[in-house]
Parts: sequence; C-alpha cells; structure tokens
Amino acid sequence: MPKKLGKRTDQRMAMLKNQVSELLWYGHLTTTVDRAKSVRRLAEKYITIALRAYKDDVKTVKTVTNAKGEKTSVEFTNDGPKKLAARRRLMAELVDIQEVKQDKESKSAFRARIRDTKHPLIEKIFKEYAPKYDARKDETGQGGGYTRIVKTDYRRGDAAQMCVIKLI
Repeated sequence: MPKKLGKRTDQRMAMLKNQVSELLWYGHLTTTVDRAKSVRRLAEKYITIALRAYKDDVKTVKTVTNAKGEKTSVEFTNDGPKKLAARRRLMAELVDIQEVKQDKESKSAFRARIRDTKHPLIEKIFKEYAPKYDARKDETGQGGGYTRIVKTDYRRGDAAQMCVIKLI
C-alpha cells in the first residue's frame, strides 16, 4: 500500500508527478526517504512502459509538391500503435518540462535546437533512457532497478531523513 505522505490524494499525486518528472529530466533528485520510495515506484513503472514500446516505429513515404510544382517523395518515421499509446500515457502522467536556453547560446541556435521537439521530457525517455536500459537488460538480463536511493543527512527543522534518488 502506498504511503500517504501526510497529504490529500490530489496534492500527493501532483507532488509525485512533479518529482518523477524532475527525476527523469535531471537524473537525480534530493528529497525525503518516504517520498523517494514513492517516486522510485512511479519512475520505474514509466521507464518500463517506454522500454516495452520504444522500438515500435512505422516508416511511411509521402509525395510532397514543392513551390515549383515538382513532386518529391519524402520518408517519415511515425510512432506505431504501441509507442503512440505509451507516449500518450506518459504525457498524461508526467509534467511537460521545457528545454532551457544554455549559457552563451544564441536565440536562433536555441530555436533551431528545439524546433522539432514538442515534448522534450517524453523524447528524452524514448531516445535516451529506453535504449540505455534495454541494452543493460540484454547484457545483464536484469529488468528494472533503474534508480538508486542514497541516504544523506537529516533535514534541519523537522529532522526528516533526506536522500538523493538517482537514475543508474
């Protein structure tokens, strides 16, 4: 049975949704041990959803007419039904975190970098984490165990046990 963490259900789910999104975006998160255990449960579930569906791509060829009236065929890669369902579920469950302009990056370079990405967190899960953990699963035969909780000091004020949860 999941812990209630001293909050109402809607507040608890919103907090966990934010924390799981932050963990998947940055790769680590500092929080209390009880919250980290709840975050781990959800993060591993979402990574497993992406892991099972990330290879489901469908290639399609479309004929496109340019401004001069010339017809050319262009190949597109679309999501298959399993990947599309997984993508939609993750979009419903996670907070949509947007890309941030890097230091010394021009505005035009930033726009060019993020032009094709509408949901960066979802893309990161499907393009980085799923292939990485699928390769690890093939090498070691281990599915799951994508996170690690390392306990740190106690929080000042209420002496709650703090920890860092990391993706490994």
